[in-house]
Amino acid sequence: MVVESRMTPEESRKLSASLEDYLEAIFNLAGESREARSKDIAEALGVARSSVTGALQVLRERGLANYQPYGCVTLTRQGQAAAREVVRKHDVLQSFFVDVLGVEQEEAQEAACQAEHALGQEIIGRLVSFVDYVAASGDSGRDVVDEFRQFCRQRPVRRSKGAVR
Repeated sequence: MVVESRMTPEESRKLSASLEDYLEAIFNLAGESREARSKDIAEALGVARSSVTGALQVLRERGLANYQPYGCVTLTRQGQAAAREVVRKHDVLQSFFVDVLGVEQEEAQEAACQAEHALGQEIIGRLVSFVDYVAASGDSGRDVVDEFRQFCRQRPVRRSKGAVR
């Protein structure tokens, strides 16, 4: 049985970080088959299978996932759209952290997972524009990323709350 969305676009934007993580995991695990198993979701997120069951029920109630106990999980159209948005934010952030800020891949992955839930569409949009600007500046012969990295090597990196390393 396929259940289409019962959520308005505004309601789907109000997903908790945890539910966004479930959508992202389902989306990433499903691949071409568009199906995911709760066992694989639990493994990917490092949570108990009972937690997955509860989250899948919530996603089903919100019209974002098609789920029956002991069956495979698929995302509805709205669930796929919401998952694509979470994945896009994650990818933009991770790319920014690695390619522009020079952060190591593993640290950037963790930071992107945390930040993707906290940053709104306007900030993500501006980051995308900034990355586009950096790429365009390279086309004109100016390497803004290299200039920034040289700047960072000459100055200590400021930590939050005034700490300097």
